[in-house]
Amino acid sequence: MFSQDAAAAPHLKRTLRARHLSMIAIGGSIGTGLFVASGATVAQAGPGGALLAYAVIGLMVYFLMTSLAEMAAYMPVSGSFSTYGAKFVEPGFGFALGWNYWYNWAVTIAVELAAASMVMKFWFPDSSGMLWSALFLALMFSLNYISVKGFGEAEYWFSLIKVITVIVFIITGVLMIFGILSGTHSVGFANFTAGDAPFVGGFPAMLGVAMIAGFSFQGTELIGIAAGESENPQKNIPKAIKQVFWRILLFYVFAIFIIGMLIPYTDPNLLKGDLSDIGVSPFTLVFKNAGIAFAASLMNAVILTAILSAGNSGMYASSRMLYSLATEGKAPKMFAKLSSNGVPRNALYATTVVGMLCFLASIFGEKTVYLWLLSTSGMTGFIAWLGIAVCHYRFRKGYIAQGRDLNDLPYRSKFYPFGPLFAFALCMVIMLGQNYQAFMAGTIDWASVAATYIGIPLFFVIWLSYRYRNKTRFIAYDKMDLDSQRD
Repeated sequence: MFSQDAAAAPHLKRTLRARHLSMIAIGGSIGTGLFVASGATVAQAGPGGALLAYAVIGLMVYFLMTSLAEMAAYMPVSGSFSTYGAKFVEPGFGFALGWNYWYNWAVTIAVELAAASMVMKFWFPDSSGMLWSALFLALMFSLNYISVKGFGEAEYWFSLIKVITVIVFIITGVLMIFGILSGTHSVGFANFTAGDAPFVGGFPAMLGVAMIAGFSFQGTELIGIAAGESENPQKNIPKAIKQVFWRILLFYVFAIFIIGMLIPYTDPNLLKGDLSDIGVSPFTLVFKNAGIAFAASLMNAVILTAILSAGNSGMYASSRMLYSLATEGKAPKMFAKLSSNGVPRNALYATTVVGMLCFLASIFGEKTVYLWLLSTSGMTGFIAWLGIAVCHYRFRKGYIAQGRDLNDLPYRSKFYPFGPLFAFALCMVIMLGQNYQAFMAGTIDWASVAATYIGIPLFFVIWLSYRYRNKTRFIAYDKMDLDSQRD
């Protein structure tokens, strides 16, 4: 029995509905990677190579999400895979996963602030970037400070704008491909088969695109963090996950296909995969060719929405992870404190300060430090995915070892054990191959290698230090705690 005081104590509010979870699941993977960098992938590997790379990574992400859904529906906690790592693998592994993920999103906030200020220069070229960053940071903070519903509603509408943009892009592109749109003629497969297309650069080019695709899809695992504050997670988490695969197929694969059909991979504009010129976004180019005069302004607004969405999600994910670590005794207890409406505001303050400090480092001359932070952050997303695969593999083994019936699981991944094993192997290949070019030259660029791969030894240092200090060991399957922290 709970005491009256315990019952009255602040707790996380389960106010995220099915529509919020669905949009968080897909919205997390739609961002500047699709709207801006997708053109560079077509230029690098050709339309066929880019399509194949995105399809394979999309399949891996789907396997990962079904793995996460099985665990999140069974044990919906805000710490998600950090908690699962501690329960199903080894306490130090969960500790390292949690701090790894918190750091990932805290630095991402800084990245998004820098990107948002750059985007605003499109409309206000003489304005202060610091001013815009401060305003956007205040907006992200406020949306998360009020309540989890504030975050959920903001993310729902941010994601809806992105989803509508991609759907309009796909419809417009199909009409242009067949020459149905007024003023356009049918291009057929001319661009898709020109020169070395559809595959350009062979396997190395496809590996490079797979890395870009992997970064583009990062954020889909947010649904696992949101499980701790969702209504009826046993029903709504699997429902949201089931929609992810088809939406990934629709949004990424169809979009890449249309870019490859309508824009030659040799078009120099495709190589400019950054925010310095919104006019060369493949989405902007296609809309312009379709006769939409305000295409650049439209896409600039959508890209700003995507950036704010990523920052909003980063604020939410990192504050919840820090809160979860604190409740498990793996972070200072002050971060476990909740407001009366269930928001971990101390964790939110800490995350906001770190994001702001990282951004200020990029402004006031410490760009070397900032770039190193950014490089280590890039690796952390893949480490989190790899951790999900390991957790699910061991969770299912432990569940069976304890004589439990798989039919009692609220949601069961149909792809076990292939799904987590495939995801683990592909994540490992992408992580180790991220900067393979540095080893191909006559002399190895050790500074570049260190910046790229520092996240891996850092993760092991955190994990093994915790393990040594607390004398923890891998948890036997029959000793796994499969009952506490369940609803």
